[in-house]
Formats: sequence, structure tokens, C-alpha cells
Amino acid sequence: MIVSEGNAPERVLAAYALMELVEERPELLEKVEVMWVDSGYDGDKFALAVWLMIQADVEVIRRTDKEFKVLPKRWVVERTFAWFNQYRRLSKDYERLPEMSEAAIYAVMTRIMLRRLAI
Repeated sequence: MIVSEGNAPERVLAAYALMELVEERPELLEKVEVMWVDSGYDGDKFALAVWLMIQADVEVIRRTDKEFKVLPKRWVVERTFAWFNQYRRLSKDYERLPEMSEAAIYAVMTRIMLRRLAI
């Protein structure tokens, strides 16, 4: 996971995170065929970078109608962010260092997964 400042370009950070994952855990990406992204990652250069790293296509999920409609695949990410907001420490940016924010996200996600396994 990469935690960075808010004004960093999304595409660059995503490519960097993917490159880091390829180096550390390439077995996780062996079966990836399609990467779903939102319109912030639109562009031929990003799609080419993904293709060169993991040979996967990039599919941009975007709105087609003016009215509200749940977009396929995107709700999974939004739901996870909603779970994070239930924890006070992640509801606001209390941390000074990105590493502390990253550790808090790991701790909360671990707790969420353990609670789901216990049910």
C-alpha cells in the first residue's frame, strides 16, 4: 500500500504501486487480465504502463447517465472506504506521518476481516 500526499498525480502513484507489487509479490498478479479503474486513471499512457508491467487491460468505469446509478465494481471500493470511516482514527487525518496512516489502515482492515471470519 502506498500512502502519499493528496496533490500527487493518481496515475503516477498507481503505476508506482503496481511496479512495487510486481517486484515484491509477482504471484498475486499472474492471473490478472483486466484492471478496473475510475476516470481519474483514464489515458493511453497509464494503460500502456499497466500492459507493460502485468499484461492486463485497463477498463475505465465511468458514468453514462446524468441520474445516480450504482456503478459496477466501483461500489466495492466505496464500501471499503465507508467501513474505514466507522473508525474514529481513520475518519479524520490525525497522523503526521504517512507510515502511521498506513499502519492504521492495516490494523482496521485486519480487524474487519477477523470479525467477518468469526461470524
